[in-house]
Amino acid sequence: MLNFLGSKQRFCDGLTRRNFLSIGAFGAGLALSDMLRQKAVATSAAARPTAPKSAIMIYLPGGPSHMDMYDLKPNAPMEYRGEFRPIATNVPGIQICEHMPRQARMFDKLAVIRSLVSVGEHSDSECMTGYSESVNRTANHPSIGAVMSRLRTAGNNDIPPFVSMRGMTAGCEPGFLGVAHRAFTPDGPSLSNLSLNTTREQSAERRNLLQQFDTVRRDIDARGTMDGLDAFSRRAFDMIASGVTRRALDLRGEDPRTLDRYRGVEQFLTARRLIEAGVGCVTLGYGGWDTHSENFITLRRQLPGLDRGITNLIQDLHDRGMADDVVTVVWGEFGRTPRVGDSTPDGRGHWPNVMSAMIAGGGLRMGQAIGSSDGRAELPRDRRCTPSQVLSTVYRALGIDAGQTFPNGAGRPMYVLDDREPISELV
Repeated sequence: MLNFLGSKQRFCDGLTRRNFLSIGAFGAGLALSDMLRQKAVATSAAARPTAPKSAIMIYLPGGPSHMDMYDLKPNAPMEYRGEFRPIATNVPGIQICEHMPRQARMFDKLAVIRSLVSVGEHSDSECMTGYSESVNRTANHPSIGAVMSRLRTAGNNDIPPFVSMRGMTAGCEPGFLGVAHRAFTPDGPSLSNLSLNTTREQSAERRNLLQQFDTVRRDIDARGTMDGLDAFSRRAFDMIASGVTRRALDLRGEDPRTLDRYRGVEQFLTARRLIEAGVGCVTLGYGGWDTHSENFITLRRQLPGLDRGITNLIQDLHDRGMADDVVTVVWGEFGRTPRVGDSTPDGRGHWPNVMSAMIAGGGLRMGQAIGSSDGRAELPRDRRCTPSQVLSTVYRALGIDAGQTFPNGAGRPMYVLDDREPISELV
């Protein structure tokens, strides 16, 4: 409690919003209280969710090599095609990397986009918001998880609508939707605050302390959005006390055989459990894909785990009757240089000119490859697409109108996405 009390003066002196959300021993409670309070203020303006669907956004940080995963070029010169062989999938005419055999066997449940064009930034911003990080430094467009949080105002208050298992990255920020719609991050103080190992007296003390802190925040909020904080603080406590999030994050209740299937890729299982518990959007990251050197060594090590995580997750969603209600996307910020050795003798550099993405579920059309790149995977040959169009397709699958607007910090109405054309082959 001393750290929490001591933070009061620091806030008045200019504590950042990010630090405020994680402050003290009850950081998660503060975040949830803020989220609930600001959501109620926005209820009259926010659209209602049109379908109880969810999204899992799997991000491969660093830029995964498109032509060593989903877009192999076996007829290209050796310095382009690299060391891996393509294998047939269970969909005639579609091949993927030999190190992803599990996906090959269930490709009728997957789809790949091979003609995406991105930007040369090491950031998840474009994948999660539809805009580059350089644009968002001033425009502050919200992530897909934040949009879903905004539209799930009337949802279940026992579970946060948006969970990032990657922490707070550029692509997880709520932008102009406001701090209430930042992701819940299940680590550090946020996770420990989900524990019920406190006495009734300690709980009452924390509640009283939170109320006092909220009173200070109300006094400095010129717009008056702090009204009714006490009631929302109690609801934040109730959310934690319900234990729904805590139980979803605790894998010990899973069947040992399931735990064995997910051994080493447990975050994919946690994502599934969070979605089952009612979370609207879960983001997770896997591996490191910035293979300027040792490209093939790294991929030989990482691809089997990614393959197992993806296929276990997708198969579980099908087995539980959830496949049409959950859309899953797997991608990174850009592809890798088609020519091996442009960076180091055994590496591939950054290549935003074309990349691939895998998508599954959500009632979308599976078992297909959309678009293609040229013979050396250097440029799109047909069906050029953008990350914004992928997100527009995901929004459509979720029943969300990407053409609706929300006011930014200056009160100007802003579209969820500017490039709102969905990928027609998928819908």
